[in-house]
Amino acid sequence: MAEQQPAPAGEQNVVQFSVDRIYVKDLSLENPGSPQSFQMTEPPQVEVGLRSRTDVLAPDVYECVLTVTVTAKAGDRTIFLAEAAQAGIFTIKGVPADQMQPVIAIHCPTVLFPYVRETIADATLRAGYPPVHLQPINFESLYAQQVAQMQAQPAAAASVN
Repeated sequence: MAEQQPAPAGEQNVVQFSVDRIYVKDLSLENPGSPQSFQMTEPPQVEVGLRSRTDVLAPDVYECVLTVTVTAKAGDRTIFLAEAAQAGIFTIKGVPADQMQPVIAIHCPTVLFPYVRETIADATLRAGYPPVHLQPINFESLYAQQVAQMQAQPAAAASVN
């Protein structure tokens, strides 16, 4: 049996990312168009909204909540509205403070997305409609867009003054 040697000083800050729990934090379904909407022949316009937030629960422990809102409309009438807040508790260690925001904004929602996608599909199916299957989302690209917008805002404010 080989003995374990202590890790060299530079390797003790190994990054650890673990999923401690995944759960539905909130689920809402409104079906105000029923039963008339079941007889519609034209497909409704479907809008998808997405937001995420993260709270620190303890040192190195974070709750990330990914909320997806799906609204189906025909003209100005709402056919159905489904909203799911999928949450996860993550332990994240060894990430430098200046690199923590991308980990939280990209990796945590990426883990949660398949679960919220399934929850939305199930909710719309149970409402009597074909399931809404959300398209994959590139959270890295969304984060890059958000950072670019935030960097452009101070520049725009400075040019106004």
